[in-house]
Amino acid sequence: MPGYLFRLLGVAGLLLFGAPLTLAATPDPWPGLVQDIFNNRPMNDGSDVIAIEMPSRAEDAAVVPVTLRTKLSPGDSRKVLNITLVIDQNPAPMAAKFQLGPDAKVSEISTRVRVNNYTDVHAVAELSDGKLYMTKTYVKASGGCSAPAAKNADEAKSRLGQMRYRQFGKAGEGPANGAREAQIMIGHPNNSGLQMDQVTHLYVPAFFVNELRLWQDDSLVLTMEGGISISEDPNIRFTYVSNGAKNFRAEAKDTEGHVFQREWKIDDSGI
Repeated sequence: MPGYLFRLLGVAGLLLFGAPLTLAATPDPWPGLVQDIFNNRPMNDGSDVIAIEMPSRAEDAAVVPVTLRTKLSPGDSRKVLNITLVIDQNPAPMAAKFQLGPDAKVSEISTRVRVNNYTDVHAVAELSDGKLYMTKTYVKASGGCSAPAAKNADEAKSRLGQMRYRQFGKAGEGPANGAREAQIMIGHPNNSGLQMDQVTHLYVPAFFVNELRLWQDDSLVLTMEGGISISEDPNIRFTYVSNGAKNFRAEAKDTEGHVFQREWKIDDSGI
């Protein structure tokens, strides 16, 4: 397990058990995260490469919307290979890593995350030039990783692995240029390991979706390596370019070894 996870789990324990810890006394974790997650690779200004959008103050710290958007100009020959989402002050800061399919031209990804404390949130894009580009935002929220599950254990178990696919029209775009916007929803408790059972008062073991793969026919659209910061019932919405495929396929795996698979017909209308 990476060193940053041990260090920040210790911080989370202090918060949970009432030790007096203030933000002013907390050192900036980002330099250590650059070392542990990115092997100290140089970080370049990503303001013209990647954008991150989140509410400045979260209404519900357990379900905070986040959108990642690529910003490369049409004439730029570089490609975004992957995007890593890091929530600096979370017990396990690396929330997700999205690998983009080489031909899917994914330009936008939205999901929902848990935020455990007031924090910087970084988006780091790796480009085909071999460099890393970073941007960040600041979110005011607390307690998202330890917030009780919205569904009871029996309900969560009955929905485990159920997947839904939705396809949307995108304003100003459509089948003529191949642009598509779609959404995958997975029924899963995504337990963080920091939530307490309201009946037994014992901590619920961590249990979450750690891998998701999406294809149009046999062409990869994107993959997600997920962690405990992804909210209950993972929900991924994304924009990509269709290759004319007739089917969309998803495969998800969780930390207990379950494998969930589903395939859908793609609506030719693009909506």
